[in-house]
Amino acid sequence: MSRSPIRPLLAYVGSYTTPERNGRGNGINVYRVDRRSGAFTHLQHVGGLENPSFLAVDPSGRFLYAVHGDRSEATAFGIDQGTGRLDLINRQPTGGYNPVHLALDTTGSFLAVANYGSDSLVLLPVRMDGGLAPYSTLTTVTGTLGPHRVQQRNMAPHHIPRDRQGRFFYVPCKGSDCIVAYRLDEKRRVLVEAARVAARPSAGPRHIDFHPTRALAYVLNELDSTITTYRQDRRSGKLAPLQTVPSTPSSFTGYSTGAEIWVDRAGRNVYVSNRGHDSIGVFAVDAAAGTLSPRQWVPTHGKTPRFFAFDPAQKHLYVANQDGHTIVAYKVGRDGRLAPSPRRVKVGSPACIVFSGG
Repeated sequence: MSRSPIRPLLAYVGSYTTPERNGRGNGINVYRVDRRSGAFTHLQHVGGLENPSFLAVDPSGRFLYAVHGDRSEATAFGIDQGTGRLDLINRQPTGGYNPVHLALDTTGSFLAVANYGSDSLVLLPVRMDGGLAPYSTLTTVTGTLGPHRVQQRNMAPHHIPRDRQGRFFYVPCKGSDCIVAYRLDEKRRVLVEAARVAARPSAGPRHIDFHPTRALAYVLNELDSTITTYRQDRRSGKLAPLQTVPSTPSSFTGYSTGAEIWVDRAGRNVYVSNRGHDSIGVFAVDAAAGTLSPRQWVPTHGKTPRFFAFDPAQKHLYVANQDGHTIVAYKVGRDGRLAPSPRRVKVGSPACIVFSGG
């Protein structure tokens, strides 16, 4: 019996392209990834796109979706299963301004999008061919705004990932110092609020990730550069705060803002990126309590690490330095600590990296 061929590991990199964002990107770039060394080899450039700043690949690896920062649309692409190259399927309006994040539901039937600039969430049905159908209803995100006069002028829903069980979408609202859980109403094709928790004033919750096995969530707060550990009620979606720790070293006295957060697949470490300190912080997860303690900070060797991601095997961690115009790779040790790697990729204003074929 012949074995099916191993699919190539592919990386898709979104970028900022417009002058308003000081963008030097040129759209989406596709790379083949060497599983052993972590090296990127360029395969394709997809141009004619404005600020394809966040991307998502569906579970089958057949389709890729993008939202476009400072614009009002989402785009669907087909992924060639032999080469990994992208082909445009269609575009759809998101019903709001500056869509910043997107996530598929567990069945791949809906694409959820957070409109940061206009305080709304939308569900775009996914067609059989992977294209996007028009939305039917917007969910308006409401609440009391935080005290920061510049960064908290609107609710600013910044992230919309599913939890590990796929029951809820969680939306950290940078402008309102809260995290809101939503459930999917498939019949009405709308997201409905299930629970919310308040963060500290001016914390500015930005991104959230979840422990792979335990009922724990970790939120990176952008404005005060902290990480909050929450206990999750998996039935109701409610979060209860357990601990808040700084995301930068105590010796750092400059200005920095939090950007991205990931929990490793073993649930032993939490990783965050700091823009200003320009570092990746590694935090150990306490085996009993689930709380965090700092383990390591490594420099990102580039300005403004807006995003980072692990390859599927979690052998390498890749940092997208938005204003450094580079992707920098690190080797991931058995204990989760990061070690330098010679791998560097030059790319204009990288904002997101997603993998397929792992």
